[in-house]
Amino acid sequence: MRLTTYILSFFLLISLASCGVSKSIHDLPDVSMYESSLPERTQISDTSFTTENGYLTKNSFGQWELYASGDPYQMGLNIGSLTQELFEAQEHAFLSKVDLLVPSKFKQYLLRKMLAWYNRKMYLYVPEEYKAEILGVSKYAGDDYDYVADDYLRILYFHSAHDIGHALQDLMLVGCSSFAAWGNKSEDGNLIIGRNFDFYAGDDFSTNKIISFIKPTNGYNFMSVTWAGMIGVVSGMNDQGLTVTINAGKSDIPWIAKTPISIVTREILQYASNIEEAIAIAQKRQVFVSESIFVGSAHDNRAITIEVSPKNFGVYEVENSNQLICTNHFQSEAYADDEKNSKHKAESHSQYRYQRIEELFNEAPKITPQIAVDMLRNKEGLHDATLGYGNEKALNQLLAHHSVVFKPSDRLVWVSANPYQLGAFVAYNLNTIFNEGPENREAKPLNNKKLTIEKDPFQYTETYLDYEKYRVISRQVENAIGDDDYVDPNTLRALQETNPDYWQAYYLTGKYHYENKQFRAALNAFQKAKTKEITTVPDQEQIDLYIKKITKKLND
Repeated sequence: MRLTTYILSFFLLISLASCGVSKSIHDLPDVSMYESSLPERTQISDTSFTTENGYLTKNSFGQWELYASGDPYQMGLNIGSLTQELFEAQEHAFLSKVDLLVPSKFKQYLLRKMLAWYNRKMYLYVPEEYKAEILGVSKYAGDDYDYVADDYLRILYFHSAHDIGHALQDLMLVGCSSFAAWGNKSEDGNLIIGRNFDFYAGDDFSTNKIISFIKPTNGYNFMSVTWAGMIGVVSGMNDQGLTVTINAGKSDIPWIAKTPISIVTREILQYASNIEEAIAIAQKRQVFVSESIFVGSAHDNRAITIEVSPKNFGVYEVENSNQLICTNHFQSEAYADDEKNSKHKAESHSQYRYQRIEELFNEAPKITPQIAVDMLRNKEGLHDATLGYGNEKALNQLLAHHSVVFKPSDRLVWVSANPYQLGAFVAYNLNTIFNEGPENREAKPLNNKKLTIEKDPFQYTETYLDYEKYRVISRQVENAIGDDDYVDPNTLRALQETNPDYWQAYYLTGKYHYENKQFRAALNAFQKAKTKEITTVPDQEQIDLYIKKITKKLND
């Protein structure tokens, strides 16, 4: 904890010495041109609420469906009013650990200063209309985390959390996979897209996902899969049949926030109708992490990736092919000589997942929505190799926040219900939803049950139940290692038995024994881990290093 104090103190000194922090803290968007009255919320049931310009309801699959319309500020007010309780739960899921890590009031003060310094320029890079919407949402924020930042700034800062998570992807926060098929690769020749969004911020964070349908005063109507407090877009489609999803690239840890990538994709979704317009919007924004923006277009009947980073920009389009694959490395000519991207491709699990999607494409003559879902749920490795459950080399890493399939020509989207992408893929028709609107729906569910894709029966197997046990046990063992606590041998045995093909079960066992100077047992566990499909080159090197150290100790 002393190190934590030093770090926070360092950032405090920087923040006090830096110009521009005061401006960012006191910056508020001008909302004088918008209607300022607070919406009146009517509660229909425990899970259904309406306002004059929107409604929120929970469907039978456990997903929240949100509809909102209006100018930016009124949109934010309506969304904030409707999702107030969900936001409080979401914020608690995201920030509750901060209270444990930083219990001291003084250190919380330092944290606040650090965040203000880090985000001191963000307000210059976020369009005014989105700041107005965030301000509207912030009117319904709770008071529990005011020490992090004031309500408006806190929600603005949350929009950079995804970017920072991507920059820190070596901490297993992300590993997204996306693909598209059209022409002779799809069932009817029209574009079809699948994506797994593997951003993980804790189990509670994924509990209350929201499928939002937004009808703004300016721009196109659109849907997105999101969470309370988030107005940016990570997966979405507009009423023109343009889709956006985002996949992390390899980034340095950013030292100053600019435009959050979810705000860039929100702008694309709201104002672009085709690929050319999407590229133009992406080019004019300055980002602070590396990201692939996967864009599909009904008008163009194809997909591309826009590859952005703080110092580079590229567009990747496939030639002589009707399929596009995107994992977590760049593919355009602009990044051909990028050493960081090349190293990431060689050492991470990105290229492995890319090759697995290629393999599945070759096995499926024509991609349909059901086949796309099957691909997204696939848990095996190359040549159907057994990876162990939770391995990031798998397309289905069993940690996804959500999974989506788009059929842009028909304005259809399927969104996975919990758990992960194992629940039903719930169908939505944008044409129907935006034509009917809230005034005719009275907070009734928006999904089309006839087009629902059934849940994965894997979730009812003993293997799945064992995996969920493994997740609990692995955290217990990791915490015990970090806190130098005792772990019962039966717990270590259960760790391996509940996920016997996963290398990490043996790695954690070996690490526990090593820290407790039980070197022979540690060596056996690490050698067992090496017989499994290890996720990355650094993981492999870490195990080899442990084996080398142990061998030396045993021979001394």
